[in-house]
Amino acid sequence: MEKKYNTKSPAVKRLMREAAEMASATADYFATPLEDNLFEWHFTVRGPESTDFEGGVYHGRIIVPPDYPMKPPDIIVLTPNGRFTVGKKICLSISGFHPETWQPSWSIRTALLAIIGFMPTPGHGTIGSLDYTPEERKVLAQRSVSFACEECGVTSLLLAPPSGETPSPARDQQLRHILHSMSLKSEEEILEEKNRLEASPNIDSQQPTGQLSAAPAVEPAAAAPAVVSAAAAGSTSTAIGSSGSQNRSSSSSPRRVAGGAGDSRAFQLYDFLIMLVVASIGILIFRRIAITELLEGEPGEEHLQNDDI
Repeated sequence: MEKKYNTKSPAVKRLMREAAEMASATADYFATPLEDNLFEWHFTVRGPESTDFEGGVYHGRIIVPPDYPMKPPDIIVLTPNGRFTVGKKICLSISGFHPETWQPSWSIRTALLAIIGFMPTPGHGTIGSLDYTPEERKVLAQRSVSFACEECGVTSLLLAPPSGETPSPARDQQLRHILHSMSLKSEEEILEEKNRLEASPNIDSQQPTGQLSAAPAVEPAAAAPAVVSAAAAGSTSTAIGSSGSQNRSSSSSPRRVAGGAGDSRAFQLYDFLIMLVVASIGILIFRRIAITELLEGEPGEEHLQNDDI
């Protein structure tokens, strides 16, 4: 198997070391990789004593990811047991369902101890869990002894015979420590956690948006008088010089500030009419001035005109 895999890979080195450490079966658990696949393990665990699973032997698969131990494996139970769904990935804090709770210091052996420890616990709707009655679980525990795997054979023969001795305090303490650092999550808890994580970025992203939208709401109010005054000043400086032109500039500039793009045609027509009126007034004033100068320059003609009248 060493020739088939890259022995410099962290996952390969870790799995080979764990396989060597677990080469000998114990009375409670055993696991080994397949001969042709280092990343698929088959495990066998004994049902915990003084529970509905006492006397049962349960077999399953462990699918290890390529970037193990940085990511957790997937755990699938193959023996009918009344606690975990057969042939379906089960949801443990140590399984692939929750990579956020996985610790690289955990191992295949840790996963086996977790399965044994969690078997007597309630399912609470956890993914891949079952809540059979105690009677049904006891019947399945008796049947599990004869379960045979296509790869491993009769699974009850894979474990060492029970010693009949009370488990050592060190083992119990280790198991309690492992279970304390893990948890089974129900589907409702997973959904709530997912919704909370999805809602958190939205809350964070909405805050800057509110701050940005608040600033322009104040600035235009302060800038509007300056814009109007600037427009009025510009229109005054470019006026023709008549009072009518100045009135047009001072009245039309606020309209341009207040109006929108949709009213551009109306403003153009309005400006054209204003310009036409101003031009007419200018022509009349110019004509009046020209006539006055003409009359003042030729008084005789004025008398002749009066006599003719």
